[in-house]
Amino acid sequence: MYPKQPLYMISKHSCEQSDGGEGVEVVQNEPELHPQHGPGQVTEKRIYLSSKLPSWAKSFVPRFFYVTEKAWNFYPYTITGYIRIDTKFENNNGQNANVFGDQPTPEESVCFLDILTDPIPEKNYKESEDLSRWQSDKTGRGPLEEGWRASAEPIMCSYKRVSCSFEVFGVQGRTEEFIHKNIRDILLVGHRQAVAWIDEWHGMSLDQVREYERLLQEETNSKVKSSQCGQPMASRPTISRSVSVTDDRSLTMMGGRNSTMTDSEPSHPRSPIRLHSTPE
Repeated sequence: MYPKQPLYMISKHSCEQSDGGEGVEVVQNEPELHPQHGPGQVTEKRIYLSSKLPSWAKSFVPRFFYVTEKAWNFYPYTITGYIRIDTKFENNNGQNANVFGDQPTPEESVCFLDILTDPIPEKNYKESEDLSRWQSDKTGRGPLEEGWRASAEPIMCSYKRVSCSFEVFGVQGRTEEFIHKNIRDILLVGHRQAVAWIDEWHGMSLDQVREYERLLQEETNSKVKSSQCGQPMASRPTISRSVSVTDDRSLTMMGGRNSTMTDSEPSHPRSPIRLHSTPE
C-alpha cells in the first residue's frame, strides 16, 4: 500500500486545493540516494496561503505569501523542513511511544488523529470521503466503525513529530499555534482522503503513480502561477522576521546537502508536537 498511497493522495489533494494564485507549486522532485536510508525522493514545494492567514498576520506579510517545504522521502522514514516534520510509518495502531528512537514525546504533547471520528473543517467535508459511509469496491473494506483502530487489520500508523519556531516578537506564540493547528487539519483531511480514494490507486504500479504525480504537478503549478501573472507583487514589509530550527542536524539538512545526513546525533527540536494518524 505504501508508499503509493501518500504519493497519490498528496498529488490529488494538492491539485484540488490549488486555484486563484494559491496552493502548492512544485519546484523540485527528483530521486535521491541516502547513505543510510537508501533510495528515495527529494522534493521542494512552495505553499501559497495568503488568504488562509488570520487577520492579525496579514498586516506584516507580502501579498503573495508562501512557505517553502523541502522533504527527504526515504520510506518508511521521511523528513520535512523548514517547519520540521519527522515521519515514520509502522505496522501498528499508534502505541509506539518512542518511534523515532531518541526520546519519548511527553504524553501531553501527543495528539492522536482519528480519521473516522475527529472533526474536520466544514469546507473540507465530502460525503464520498466520509469513512463512516465509505465502501471500497476493489478491496471490500469499509465502512469504518467506532473502535476501528483496535480491531482493523491490516493497519498502519503514520507517526509525525512537528516542530516550528517563528521568531517575531509579539506574534511568536500565536503563529506557532496557528501552524500546528493547520498542519493537524491538513494531515487529518489528507489521511481520510488516502483511504477514501483507495479504489483510484489500488492496483497501480509505483511507476504509474509517479506518472500520475508528474501530470498533476504540471496541472497544479499551472493553476497556481496562471492566477498570479500580471498581478503586481506587494513590496516586502519592513518588519524583520525569521523562521528557524533549533538543532545542528536540521540546519545541516536544510542547507541542501541531504546526502551528508546521518542519524548519529539525536535531534531535540523545541516544543515538539507528535501527530499520529492511522489509515487502514
